[in-house]
Amino acid sequence: MSAAVQRCAWCGDDPLYIAYHDQEWGVPRHDERHLFEMLILEGAQAGLSWITVLRKRAGYRLAFDDFDPERVARYDDTKITSLLADPGIVRNRLKVRGAVTNARALLDMHDRSETLRGLLWDQVGGLPRQNTWSRLAEVPASTPESDAISRALKARGFTFVGSTICYALMQAVGLVNDHTLDCFRHSQLTAPAVDIIRSGAPTD
Repeated sequence: MSAAVQRCAWCGDDPLYIAYHDQEWGVPRHDERHLFEMLILEGAQAGLSWITVLRKRAGYRLAFDDFDPERVARYDDTKITSLLADPGIVRNRLKVRGAVTNARALLDMHDRSETLRGLLWDQVGGLPRQNTWSRLAEVPASTPESDAISRALKARGFTFVGSTICYALMQAVGLVNDHTLDCFRHSQLTAPAVDIIRSGAPTD
C-alpha cells in the first residue's frame, strides 16, 4: 500500500486500526445483529481506547455467541460470572450486565415491531449524513441526533447509551461520514454508488 495514502488523524499506524478505518468505519450498515454488536462494543469502550476493544473483538464474538441477542438475553448469573473470568473481553461487571440488559431491551423492541435499524436510521432520514470536517478537532463528540438516539434507547431500557457513545455508534455504522476531507475514504463514502459492504481500501 502506498505510503502517500492519507487517512484520518485518529487512525495511527496500528494494522488493526488501519484495517478498521479503511474497511469498516463510516460504512453504512443496516444489519440488525451488526448494529447490536457495535452498540455493545461502543459501550464496552467507555473509559477505554477503541483499539483496546478492537483487539478484543474476536474474543467478544466468541464469548457473546456472535452477538445473537436471543442467546445473550438468556444469560444468567452463572454465565455472567464466567464472562467476568474471560480475558478475551473487557471484564467489567456493569458492562457485561449491560450487554445482557441491552439484548433483552432489543428483543422487547422486536416484540413491539420495532428495530434498532429503524430507530437509528430514522434519525438521519435513512441516508448517511455527509459531513465536511477539515480537521479532527472539528468533529463533535455528540449531536442533537445522538442526543435523540440516546433518549430513545434509554426509554426502551438500554444502558451504556449516553449521547457520546451513541455518536460513536453513528460514526461506526455509517449514519454519518466523519472521515475528514483529506482522508481517502471521505470521497469514497460520498460516491453515489458506494457499495456498503466493500472495503474501498487503496492499492498500490
